[in-house]
Amino acid sequence: MTHDDELEAQIDTWRGYVHRRQVISSADVDELEDHLRGQVTDLRATGLDDDEAFLVAIKRLGNLDAVSREYAREHSDRLWKQLALVPDDSTGSPAPRWRELAVVIALAVGAGVAVRLGFAWFDDEAALARNIGLLVVPFLAAYLGWKRQVGVRTVASIVVPFVVLAVVLNVYPFVPEGSTEVLAIIHAPVVLWLLVGLAYVAESWRSDGRRMDFVRFTGELAIYYTLLALGGGVLLGLTAGVLQLVGVDPEMVITEWVMPFAVPGALIVAAWLVEAKQDVVENIAPVLTRIFTPLTIVMLVAVLVALIASGGLVEVNRDLLILMDAILVLVLALLLYSISARDPLAPPALADWLQLVLVGVALAVDVVMLTAMLTRIAEFGTSPNKIAALGLNLLLLVHLGVSAWRSARFLRGHGTFSELERWQTRYLPIYAAWAAIIVIVFPPLFDFA
Repeated sequence: MTHDDELEAQIDTWRGYVHRRQVISSADVDELEDHLRGQVTDLRATGLDDDEAFLVAIKRLGNLDAVSREYAREHSDRLWKQLALVPDDSTGSPAPRWRELAVVIALAVGAGVAVRLGFAWFDDEAALARNIGLLVVPFLAAYLGWKRQVGVRTVASIVVPFVVLAVVLNVYPFVPEGSTEVLAIIHAPVVLWLLVGLAYVAESWRSDGRRMDFVRFTGELAIYYTLLALGGGVLLGLTAGVLQLVGVDPEMVITEWVMPFAVPGALIVAAWLVEAKQDVVENIAPVLTRIFTPLTIVMLVAVLVALIASGGLVEVNRDLLILMDAILVLVLALLLYSISARDPLAPPALADWLQLVLVGVALAVDVVMLTAMLTRIAEFGTSPNKIAALGLNLLLLVHLGVSAWRSARFLRGHGTFSELERWQTRYLPIYAAWAAIIVIVFPPLFDFA
């Protein structure tokens, strides 16, 4: 581990410690971290090494409990305001809340306009499906970049791969409804989400703590987006019902105007809600993981028994293998969300043992699936879909295997939870790299079939 890596690890540990103070918001933690990094930089310039500079900088910040009490006195109403959209310009954010809301609305409308224009630009559904992420992600990345005031270097690191991806998706001569086109449609959003992550972490892309914050942001975004979708769906259904009763057919307006604006716009609004209300959702996260972890274990055991009892692995239904991959990805998401919601300094508990059981059963399912895939490849030969699925399952095998090993070390007292957490954040970019290979390399490799 280099000196810079050691310093980043120390800052990540300090950030997690500060973040557990409920009265200190994420924006305040960012402000304190910026101040800490500035102190470290100044002290290193005087000749101190990284460890000495970090310790002196922490000392200068003062006792953390005293800092927490100071914040509590100044922001005693913050815990209440987290539950309502109350304007508050005293948080030290780069812009007043009303200005941020205006930016969010403008970007949400912009995403809707882009998608609506996409309906006119792309005649066939496959072309629209290839480009839908390209139309929406720039607005989400723009909001996160504006929020964090990212520099030119970060903007370039996002724009260059975005342009490459856009060219590939629109220049490659895909065979209509071919396997490589479908794979590109499925995997392009994974690459785009990595670019969103670059906007989220800004200049702190080497920080494991900031990467885990992005994992947490992704989970919270899914919760808020689902809630907005459910609420919007009910409202839209009631409105359509009333219009139909009075003799007005709302189908064309809903499909051609409301949905193209509502679906992408809700994503921007959900991101804004996550940024504004992080602490509230973080309190929900442990509850969700504790509920769904044992339920998922039961589901995986049932699936494993069904797979083993199904007979010959060659005869395993292809659709079943696809569905099982989706379940394993869901398990991975649950694992990440569970780790992101846990206090890294808390001692091992029942939830940690259940998490280890979950990973162990998922590993067994993955091994059975890999055996079935290799058997089918030996019997019927290769194809883009088979190679893509095989690669994903190998990545999951490594990810889940090392996660199980590090979880076991932590539970036996031979390792720390931070080691398990760092493994997640450092391995996740490999999935995006594999997705990029599928989008860019697979089409010409398999003659765009």
